[in-house]
Amino acid sequence: MLKIRNRLIVGLLVILIAGLLSNFASSHPDGLEQVAEDLGFINQATGHTSIFYDYSLPGTPAGLTSSLAGILGSALVFVLVYGLSSIIRKV
Repeated sequence: MLKIRNRLIVGLLVILIAGLLSNFASSHPDGLEQVAEDLGFINQATGHTSIFYDYSLPGTPAGLTSSLAGILGSALVFVLVYGLSSIIRKV
């Protein structure tokens, strides 16, 4: 089992890699969006619920928005999973 320090280092590396890779996110629609476009109901969507919709952050420079969204999103998931695993481990 990894020590806490090693887990945090691995988590930080994953977050940084996610920040770098998010620049290469495809601009093409994913499977669900493609089906909605093909069947003609894409415009019936009432709104989005994502914090980082299409890897964008309002008010950030265009070159940094994808990286920041990837880093923040990955950090949020890491914190949630790490916290939940710590709680579960104690039970």
